[in-house]
Amino acid sequence: MAETRVASRYVKSLLSLAVEQNALDAVYSDMLSFSKIVKENREFALMLRNPIIKHDKKRDILEKIFKGKVNNLTLAIFDIITAKNREPLLPAIAEEFHHAYNVYKNIGEATVTTAVPLDAALRAEIEGIVKKLSDKKQVEIKEKVDPEMIGGFVLNVGDRQVDASIKNKLKALKVKFSENPYIKEF
Repeated sequence: MAETRVASRYVKSLLSLAVEQNALDAVYSDMLSFSKIVKENREFALMLRNPIIKHDKKRDILEKIFKGKVNNLTLAIFDIITAKNREPLLPAIAEEFHHAYNVYKNIGEATVTTAVPLDAALRAEIEGIVKKLSDKKQVEIKEKVDPEMIGGFVLNVGDRQVDASIKNKLKALKVKFSENPYIKEF
């Protein structure tokens, strides 16, 4: 929680600078690629969190990996974060920047959990539902697969949840059957 709060402060500054310098889309793609690297490379993520590795060494590693491949503003935020000895915040900053970008561009975010992966027709139908619920013209949907759901879907849009899963319907049916209208309860 505190990590997200600190990261959001850096993100606000980075977002306003990126808009001011007309580099918003470039920084956004840099942050997406950084997040992807952190998720795919466990050693890199552990290096960022390791307190034994000196901060200037981490800065050198970041510079060697990203120099010439990312926007100068992205390199600048890496330098600022490493100068303040806060490298473990970089993955959280990248994630928060993604959310801030979506808010700035008025893109709705949703998460759908299904028992099987979505096909194109279902994805389009879910997008239509999300657009109605969020009043956004453009939406971004994260898909999760949970085989224990049996069927149906659970859709989270902001603070709303639509649970149309078989698992939930079976649970409701179990509760309904446990109530016996012919026996008085005291």
